Amino acid sequence: MLIDPLPGDRRAGAFRRIASRPCARARVLLFPHGGGSASYYRSWARAAPWDIEFFAVQYPGREDRYAEPVPDDMRRLTDVLAADLPLDGPPIPTILFGHSMGAVVAYEIARRLTAAGDPPMGLAVSGHPAPALTRRGRIHLGSDEELIEELRRTDATRLDILDNAPIVRTFLPMIRSDYRLSETYRPSPGARLRTPVTVLYGDRDPEITPAEAQGWREVTDGACVFRTFEGGHFYLDEHRDAVIELLTAYARTASGTSSVPWPSAP
Repeated sequence: MLIDPLPGDRRAGAFRRIASRPCARARVLLFPHGGGSASYYRSWARAAPWDIEFFAVQYPGREDRYAEPVPDDMRRLTDVLAADLPLDGPPIPTILFGHSMGAVVAYEIARRLTAAGDPPMGLAVSGHPAPALTRRGRIHLGSDEELIEELRRTDATRLDILDNAPIVRTFLPMIRSDYRLSETYRPSPGARLRTPVTVLYGDRDPEITPAEAQGWREVTDGACVFRTFEGGHFYLDEHRDAVIELLTAYARTASGTSSVPWPSAP
């Protein structure tokens, strides 16, 4: 599988241009779930229209960054990712999207960009409680067997992989590190975003309740709206096209090429 780094960058860094869009008028940065990698969004990037470019984020410790250590807390992870910002080329409007652990990573990157005076045009978060309501957990402290059972419960990994002991042994340390990142994450004090936020989640997702979704209202002075899909924690596998369409509409609005406004708060 080929995932292109940014042109002219000797190291791959964090951002993957999977399908180039030379005439892109806006970009979407896609942050994977815990245990996930840039390749999860490969089909998303290829499905993007000609005027919107999707970049997949590659965390350390997986795929072509396998040899790099996984940061041991969220602040250090966002330090690593922020070091690769901004992207190359002329400035264009940027939307951030993250699922599960990726939701809070995207949120923390949005905070960094805002503090630097270059806030994203939109933030879409999926399948994760509001930062202040992040659930405490001890899964990262459990046995390998307990961790595997958790992966089965959330449908985070294909069953054929979980039943393959050599493959599981290879990836469990990285997955455990991601659980530690998620379960020990607490947002630090700071200014609220001004960016509009859209919250997506599955109606049968055990990892987020409607009340935990509503908590995202507290992170921004901009609009905060909600979209519920049928499905569990990985509802977006089934509803991929609908999520891509939503992100594309937001990106076009940000670029001024759409007459459809960013959703307003109800």
